[in-house]
Amino acid sequence: MSDNAAQAAGDKLDPRLLKTSLILVFGMLAPALNLTMVNIAIHSIAGDLHSSLSVVQWVITGFALIMGIAVPFSGWAFNRFGGKRVYLFSLALFLVGSVFSALAWNVETLIAFRLIQGVGAGLLMPTMQTMIVQSADGRNLGQVLSIVSVIAVICPILGPVFGGLILNSLSWRWIFYVNIPLTLIALPLVWWGLPAEKPSPHRHPIDMIGILLLSPAFAALLYGISGVRSQGVSGAVLISLTAGLLLIMAFIAYALRTKKTPVIDLRLFKSRNFSISNLLLFISGIVTNGAMLLLPLYYQQVRGASDLLTGLWLIPQGVGMLLTRGAIGKLSDRIGARPIVLVSLAVTFIGTLPFAFAASETNAVLLGAALFIRGAGLGGLAIPIMATAYIGLTKAQIPDASTATRILQTIGGAFGSAILATVLQHQLSLSAVSPLQTVSNAYNVAFWWSIGFTALAMIPAFLLPRLEKAKSL
Repeated sequence: MSDNAAQAAGDKLDPRLLKTSLILVFGMLAPALNLTMVNIAIHSIAGDLHSSLSVVQWVITGFALIMGIAVPFSGWAFNRFGGKRVYLFSLALFLVGSVFSALAWNVETLIAFRLIQGVGAGLLMPTMQTMIVQSADGRNLGQVLSIVSVIAVICPILGPVFGGLILNSLSWRWIFYVNIPLTLIALPLVWWGLPAEKPSPHRHPIDMIGILLLSPAFAALLYGISGVRSQGVSGAVLISLTAGLLLIMAFIAYALRTKKTPVIDLRLFKSRNFSISNLLLFISGIVTNGAMLLLPLYYQQVRGASDLLTGLWLIPQGVGMLLTRGAIGKLSDRIGARPIVLVSLAVTFIGTLPFAFAASETNAVLLGAALFIRGAGLGGLAIPIMATAYIGLTKAQIPDASTATRILQTIGGAFGSAILATVLQHQLSLSAVSPLQTVSNAYNVAFWWSIGFTALAMIPAFLLPRLEKAKSL
């Protein structure tokens, strides 16, 4: 066989791996869509359930908190019961939470049922990621992860649009009802479409001490970060953030000394690739999620767009992400992560820059083109970084690696939203010019912060391995 033929054969995905990836990605469709649709339904929920927005916000915040608490369980559950069983259980739990959320009779019950949803969603993503990476067995990770990341591209496009259409003609309860048919289709697909598997022979008892330290630490940090948005740097926020940091320090001390396998194996961070990749995942979470908070608010508050129109204005960003995701997977397998991530960060920088100068009368076509460019840059970030994180790890380490990467992505995204929301609030309180100009200027400053984080991410990106070195590991 010629070298070119061998290269082509190596680039082609195994049909069984492709089938597994598509089934698992479909299963994540309902949770990912729901995450974006609920955000635009908050005002409707508050009015219908006669509650204040500060209380109704816990429909989102509580979901994020419980997702974070559930993530550390995924690695243990995967090894103990096998990925297929955990995935089926998580889907069923999300289905139950969706049904009862749609039937909620007051805001308290809605928050409680969203917690059930959150447990299911928190287990699904790292379980899916681990199943796909293990099935790939180290081959064509870029292509495989590009399939996984499709939901991260499509759902931010379709979620707000579908949510706006639903709220335009139906009750907010249909935001949850639409999960039911999607999940009912996904369950038999997973049951019959995925091969039966045996639990890992490397099973270990659940690390309750680690979970009791790490889960409330994650919850306290997310609560504190969310609190910054609504309370500012208050005493309760500082206590929550301090408690979270102290619990993380306690977990680190415990995990390094215990003879048992901890819920997150800190020995993974001895790998230079793993450490750099996770730092980049954290910062890229700030870059991505921070601006994802700002962009819809900019269109609504500065340009006066409706929820549905805002979703339509954001489509160019998703289209840009879609166009680059497919090529990025193969490219990262061929040339390595460093050049792709550096170019992607530069493109993201350029695409965000017009919003740092935008006003209410700025040409909408120009902003749409900027969003397309920004989306093309974002499309090149996650896949090569994630592929690099797994370089040099054994198959038994992959579940813990997936858990760690998911946690750092979630915390980074929460930090991004909290930091930029705080900057925005602070700027709104400073200006004495006209109300519209005040709002416009505040968004300009917040977008400058997003640009600054993008530039900051370039520092660890230079430390990613070259292709030759990565292949030798």
